[in-house]
Amino acid sequence: MDTTTGPLAGLKDPAPPRAGRREWTALAVLMLPLLLVSMDVSVLYFAIPFISEDLAPSSTQQLWILDMYGFVLAGLLITMGALGDRIGRRKLVLAGAGVFGLASVAAAYAGSPQLLIATRALLGVGGAALMPSTLALIRNLFHDAKQRAQAVTAWTGVMTLGISFGPVVSGALLEHFWWGSVFLINLPAMLLLLVLAPLLLPEVKQPPSGRFDWPGAVLSLAGLLPVIQGIKELARDGVELRSVLAVVAGLVLLYVFVRRQSRLPHPLVDLELLRRRGYGGAVLANLFAIAATVGMAVFLTQYLQSVLGNGPFEAALWSLVPSSGAFVGALSGAALARRFDRGSVMAAGFAVSACGFLALAWVRTDSPLWFTLTACSVYTSGLVTAMALANELALGAAPPERAGSAAAVLESGQELGGALGMAVLGSVGAAVYRHGMRDAPAAARETLGGALASAHGGDLAAAFSAFTRALDIAALCAAALMAGAAGLALTLLRGRRGERSVRSGR
Repeated sequence: MDTTTGPLAGLKDPAPPRAGRREWTALAVLMLPLLLVSMDVSVLYFAIPFISEDLAPSSTQQLWILDMYGFVLAGLLITMGALGDRIGRRKLVLAGAGVFGLASVAAAYAGSPQLLIATRALLGVGGAALMPSTLALIRNLFHDAKQRAQAVTAWTGVMTLGISFGPVVSGALLEHFWWGSVFLINLPAMLLLLVLAPLLLPEVKQPPSGRFDWPGAVLSLAGLLPVIQGIKELARDGVELRSVLAVVAGLVLLYVFVRRQSRLPHPLVDLELLRRRGYGGAVLANLFAIAATVGMAVFLTQYLQSVLGNGPFEAALWSLVPSSGAFVGALSGAALARRFDRGSVMAAGFAVSACGFLALAWVRTDSPLWFTLTACSVYTSGLVTAMALANELALGAAPPERAGSAAAVLESGQELGGALGMAVLGSVGAAVYRHGMRDAPAAARETLGGALASAHGGDLAAAFSAFTRALDIAALCAAALMAGAAGLALTLLRGRRGERSVRSGR
């Protein structure tokens, strides 16, 4: 019975049913494919040299091999989230697992760069079907707010861990097997999901409500892809007309998409939901968090490998150390949110993260490794605290029947945040590095890799110093982002409760 209107208005709803062993087992089944889908963003970092030796791709083809998965994943999230709400989330999970598994086999045995690019695109299709559905099904498996918060915290932690874990798994496999093994590792998890999902996962979908907006789906894909690609190119190549035009064209198409959604009775994206402070504020907070994380990851990877001289696999192992901060942040955030206001706890998490980034601003070429890793652990713990609560708040603010679409918009914001972070922090760092190397030869002045290839002695020391200075300034920018996110959480999210938002419609 609806208690938001009529004589029972204001009365407390009966306690929701608590999840049991079946629901928690279902969550564990969902976490394994989520781990692999998030790993596939970074799993090719070590495999590319072996792929280049075997398939001989051009430089452009190599970039597409790396980027195609992320582009398709980001572009299809909104469409897949809305489609899962329509046809059923369990059905979409099964379809996504099937596509992801078959594409993994095809990618492992691809005999040409073109075929590998195509199979990476199919992997993106499967990943886009899986990611919003796994988060949306949590809304249906866990009705108790406390248990749902724990489940969303686990989801956030696994997704974050997967991105960090990809290079480590890749490096370990390539020590013993050929490059295709980084794809075949996906098969056992997808087969397990195909077997257990029909037994453990509920089928949830909207009642029939008009035709699916396929033109809107095309518009969302056509708008997101050039924006993300243009931002990445701006970060990599600097300001060029082609990249700027790509971003502008994508933004125009996204504006047309939003205008179309505002006029449809059954849109792909519920714009009214975005206007709710609990949901819209959580999406913005996550965008800020991912922007800082991805933007700094580029600098930290190069610092570990090039400045400190660690090998790729060793650097990947060291990069796992901050994951301990993620677990601490996830557990402490969930505990604090049970006693204090969620928005305030999120703001505190962002503030802790800002302190970690500020500590990174003191890193020098001769700084001990433990200091750098401790600073990374601090900012990771704060970020995961805030992100887990933002995900839980956004999911709770969405009506259960629109959870797939809501999860997709949340994750699309994260993808856009990653691209923005790479572009903004990358551009700032590149400018600082070039300023520090203004008297060096052209190759050394452009990138640290160019300096390593051409510089010796004092010139190389100058390049390391200039790059570390760039890392420091990028860390200060990330700290500023976290300060802004903390203010955003205090302004928009204090006093917001996902359950209350759903019932009241605010």
